[in-house]
Amino acid sequence: MGVVAKRSSMTFYSDGTSHYSHRVRIVLAEKGVTVETIDVDPDEKPEDLASLNPYNTLPTLVDRDLVLYEADIMMEYLDERFPHPPLFPVYPVARAQSRLWIYRIKKDWCNLVDPIMAGVGTPSQLDKARKELRESLISIAPIFGEKPYFMSDEFTIVDCCVAPILWRLPAMGIELPNNKTTKLLIEYRDRLFERNSIIESFSEQEKEMV
Repeated sequence: MGVVAKRSSMTFYSDGTSHYSHRVRIVLAEKGVTVETIDVDPDEKPEDLASLNPYNTLPTLVDRDLVLYEADIMMEYLDERFPHPPLFPVYPVARAQSRLWIYRIKKDWCNLVDPIMAGVGTPSQLDKARKELRESLISIAPIFGEKPYFMSDEFTIVDCCVAPILWRLPAMGIELPNNKTTKLLIEYRDRLFERNSIIESFSEQEKEMV
């Protein structure tokens, strides 16, 4: 028997520039989910989005009568609804650790990425954020000597969160030094960018970020 296509009546309202939308698109591609992706300009949102999502925010995922409007919840839902390939670990301790990594990425990196990408702040504040993000990435580089993916032998939900940030480094004006310290991080980045699901996930805007 052939592989059964994962048919779906899902609609995904996506911001082609947002790393939050990007992480969900990676999960959708990884799972092979058939979805109608609507690329929305954040400044010109369609009227139906406000009727679906009380916050009128992006991304928004619609699956029949279910409407989700938080990227991390979408990723967990998709992993449970389409179990193969699994992106969250099976065991509770490992699942909790994955959630903790996602939380740390949000606190330590997303809080820097968001103002840089939006250009919110003074030039000196943005330069400080770039410097902080660059140094934080360099500081974690050695962990990639232990496992091929983020603290894991397999591609996981955490990689889905990290990849969009690494892809946006050029757009943020951040260049990683290519030296002995960062070699492992750069090899990890290249592994991610060669993955089919990540190649398939790019919006038109993201393709222009390199």
